[in-house]
Amino acid sequence: MNAPPRISRWTAVIPWLFVLLWSSGFIGSKLGVPYAEPFTFLTMRYCIVLAILVPIALISHAPWPQGKGQMMHVAIAGLLIHALYLSGCVWSLRLGLPAGILSLIVSMQPLFTAAFAGVALGERVLPRQWGGLVLGFVGTALVVHKTGSGLTFMMTVPAILSLIGITTGTMWQKRHCPAFDLRTSTVVQYAASLVVTAVLALTTETMRVEWSGQFIFALLWVALVLSIGAISLLNHLIRSGTAVNVASLFYTVPAVTALMAWGIFGETLTGLSLVGMVVAVLGVWMARGR
Repeated sequence: MNAPPRISRWTAVIPWLFVLLWSSGFIGSKLGVPYAEPFTFLTMRYCIVLAILVPIALISHAPWPQGKGQMMHVAIAGLLIHALYLSGCVWSLRLGLPAGILSLIVSMQPLFTAAFAGVALGERVLPRQWGGLVLGFVGTALVVHKTGSGLTFMMTVPAILSLIGITTGTMWQKRHCPAFDLRTSTVVQYAASLVVTAVLALTTETMRVEWSGQFIFALLWVALVLSIGAISLLNHLIRSGTAVNVASLFYTVPAVTALMAWGIFGETLTGLSLVGMVVAVLGVWMARGR
């Protein structure tokens, strides 16, 4: 008699646990990118992840994606979500784009997802959801309303590529490979992404790393907490919910990131930012429905 409530509570917690872990990725990247170039940082991150996940997949005899077609779809989703999205994020931070502006650009994902969900996935976006998506974007803009000075268009290009990657990646996975074993398919996704980032690091960067305690902490945090923990939760959400519901969660990421930056880096939170956080959460509640 008590099992259904426990399952219901856990199901309700997963989205917000994902938001918490995903938001910490901006903090981890900000701590790590001063000590290593973007593609080098990601290459090291993926190596750590694969060193953990490959033995787990082999020892547990987890099933691998069936056939070349399924393997290809899993790899493409991984390249879009991991290689393109994450590369764009760390590249923008390296170029000097403020984390707030980066999160604002990436937070347009729910609107893009809703716009294409009907055509790509056959999902119907209700008027209430559209209202929630717009409200969520307004709230996010209020959270990161300080744009700063010295911004250039080139700083935003990688961020725009990140937006394209996370939007198309989640829809691709939802359409072509919504159900797969997380252990083996995650290995496929990170292995494909590792090839891309390693080639880019070898051909465009010095691959020099300034080792420090802060860098090691940041690297382990993004590898273990983000690449294993948060991505596993994201895959679960994609498999169990609609694309719009999953995408709407990204509206709360800038707010949570701002709170973390306030606590860790001492960054200022204005009254307008706090109002924006409330508006963004309200928008997500409307967009996700019941």
